[in-house]
Amino acid sequence: MELNIFDVAHGACALLTSADGKHFMIDCGHNADTNWRPGTFLRSKGISKLEMLGITNYDEDHVSGLPNLLDNVEVKSLSRNTSVSPETLLKMKEEHGAGFGIQTLVKMMRRYNTPSNPPPSFSNIQYKRFYNNHPSFTDTNNLSAVFFVTIDGVNFIFSGDLESAGWENLLKNPNFSAAVKNTHVFVARVIVNCCV
Repeated sequence: MELNIFDVAHGACALLTSADGKHFMIDCGHNADTNWRPGTFLRSKGISKLEMLGITNYDEDHVSGLPNLLDNVEVKSLSRNTSVSPETLLKMKEEHGAGFGIQTLVKMMRRYNTPSNPPPSFSNIQYKRFYNNHPSFTDTNNLSAVFFVTIDGVNFIFSGDLESAGWENLLKNPNFSAAVKNTHVFVARVIVNCCV
């Protein structure tokens, strides 16, 4: 099993590879400073398929590499906060406009709207997804899908950009609370602004 967490500047992107060679990517941001893009990277490693793409957050920095990803690899399934429809997401983005990554995600959401297959399984990776529902929450951060991933007995949490109100609501769910309590590694992105 292998877990890679990529430097995508402001966004997020991680790749899990199971013992049986299956691939699960969580978010698909890119790094404009280094020109690192998820699809180009996967192709360079000989990876032509993702069994699953998980999207934690409906902001551009979490999906900016999606067009490149889809140009280079096949994505078999999409896991996300399904309480947000493609139309709702576009409406949420009206004020500032939907970036190319979000536009691509909306098309993908429409295509994967009615999954015909059960979610993929991985030999030594288990995962759970939790999220707050729209319209109880209307901001993209508190609508983040939180992924709990267990890899060879080590429990990771990928929480998107969940804020206090979203955490407080999800912690009312005993299954979510138990998963948080049993987490070993909290994967978070830290934004540091520094001036010289």
